[in-house]
Amino acid sequence: MDSSQPTYRDFARWAQMALEELARDCDVQVFRASGPGGQCVNTTDSAVRMVHRPSGIAVTSRESRSQFRNRQLCLQKLRRLFEAKARPPKVRRATKPSRRAKEARLADKRRRAETKARRRPVDGE
Repeated sequence: MDSSQPTYRDFARWAQMALEELARDCDVQVFRASGPGGQCVNTTDSAVRMVHRPSGIAVTSRESRSQFRNRQLCLQKLRRLFEAKARPPKVRRATKPSRRAKEARLADKRRRAETKARRRPVDGE
């Protein structure tokens, strides 16, 4: 893996790959899943963690008792992540408040100031 960060094009390319091709670029670890599932969970290494070497992204699946099914779920999770990262963020444009919004904000500030001014004691007392 080189030191540069993956680009949108890289993520788009990875999202288009077949699951088998994607699996070739991954390091797979199997381990015992914690949580519900009874004795079967305690005896089988059915949970799967996959690390995609080129991007460094890791996903884990422990939804199923089947190691094969968890591998497939990991690959699907990776593909969804790649699809999300393949979309560039929306371009943000600077905006300014409208004249009406400015007037409304200033009118609210005036009303608030008047309310607070009425709470003060009268000078004659």
